[in-house]
Amino acid sequence: MLSLIQILLLILDIVWFIILAHVIMSWLINFQVLNLHQQLVAQIWYGLNRILEPIYGPIRRILPNMGGLDLTPLVVLIGVYALRIILINNVGYFV
Repeated sequence: MLSLIQILLLILDIVWFIILAHVIMSWLINFQVLNLHQQLVAQIWYGLNRILEPIYGPIRRILPNMGGLDLTPLVVLIGVYALRIILINNVGYFV
C-alpha cells in the first residue's frame, strides 16, 4: 500500500510542475517574451492547454468571472497540495 501512495504522490508532483510550467509560460507569452508564432512554443503551449483543460474546466465554471484574472491554476495548486497533505498524513494508517 505504501508503494501506491508513493505513486500517487509522484503523480501529484508531476501535475504540480505541469501547472507551474503552464503559469510561467502564460506570463512569458503575455509579456511577449515568448511568441506563439514560433512552432515549438505553440506546440508546448497547446499541449499544456490540452493536458490541463480537463482539470481547469470544471473549476472555471464554479469560480466567478474575475475579468482578466484567472485564479483557476491557484485553486488547482491548492487542491493538489491539500491532496498531498492528506496522503502523507494517512500513510501511517496504511502501513
